[in-house]
Amino acid sequence: MVSGDMKIDIPSHLSDTELEATAKSHAGGEREATALLIADLAELDRRRVYLAAGFPSMFAYCTEVLLLSEAASYNRIEVARAARRFPVILEMLGEGRLNLATARVLAPHLTAGNHKELLVGASGKSRRRVEELVARHFPQADVASSIRKLPLTTRSVVPPIEPEAPAASTEATVSIAAGPPAAPAATRGPVITPLAPERYQVRFTADAETCEMLRLAQDMLRHAIPTGDPAETIKRALKVLLEDLARKKFAATDRPRASRGPAPGSRYVAAKVRRAVWIRDYGRCAYVAKSGHRCNSRSFVEFHHLDPYGVGGEATVETIELRCRAHNNYEAECFYGPGTTARRTTRPGTSWGAEPTRGMSPAT
Repeated sequence: MVSGDMKIDIPSHLSDTELEATAKSHAGGEREATALLIADLAELDRRRVYLAAGFPSMFAYCTEVLLLSEAASYNRIEVARAARRFPVILEMLGEGRLNLATARVLAPHLTAGNHKELLVGASGKSRRRVEELVARHFPQADVASSIRKLPLTTRSVVPPIEPEAPAASTEATVSIAAGPPAAPAATRGPVITPLAPERYQVRFTADAETCEMLRLAQDMLRHAIPTGDPAETIKRALKVLLEDLARKKFAATDRPRASRGPAPGSRYVAAKVRRAVWIRDYGRCAYVAKSGHRCNSRSFVEFHHLDPYGVGGEATVETIELRCRAHNNYEAECFYGPGTTARRTTRPGTSWGAEPTRGMSPAT
């Protein structure tokens, strides 16, 4: 139940095709409703109706009268004020070319001179891409590299527009820029924040062991990095890690050895097959939906038998593709039946489509 006599049920009676069509219709309706609400808020704010209603601010009116959350109120008010100056935002919200998150990122930067270029550039883009767009047009200086100890007991106060941060269970925070330091640390932001073209602020919290390893690496690299720049130190460490992961996951090597391949019926995917498949599929899930959409996920990627091993599928370049774990499980259930993946082994590198491979571990 939601309000009054209105009752909403889970549409379990619909087919997959009907359910997708209904969801798309409702999503379109939600976009239109959002655009209409933003238009209303823009006019309510212009007329300052909240004052006559007995509220000191538009924010208080939204939370107490319209029953919006604090975060929803803040974002919608900011977008409404931008839409009052540039009404095309309403049209773009209704059509889905902008959403509240991307419009909120753009709002502080829009002017009469740049709004057309920025809005066209942001059309259809994710929030991350829009943040990068803003960074290209309004580059910021690098943040200063810093390593500092956090209080053991802290209570963070999160602004309404930011998601609530996870509880702190570690002892040190590292703030770096993707390059040499040049300016004081910036204010609180997302984990990875674009500052300028090809420049990012990266923040994370580390435990004492990680912090000590970073300091030790800085000291040992002083001959190559005299400044001890943590960004350059971490960059070098990540290169070594990626080379090691590539060697373990898809047998990357500059000097591949000759191989006869696996014996017929073997569960093992040969190194040369892993290398070829990984390169061909660009290290991404190669599942393609009936609509033609490819997954392309890089997380938890596994080798998948197009012809399942359980019914005699061989591990060749032609019969092996990459799948993320979710699509590997999905295809197993499509072939073997619902509930199949519940019995799946948790041994690293195991999948229903591709059986355990030597040295394999799920992508992270």
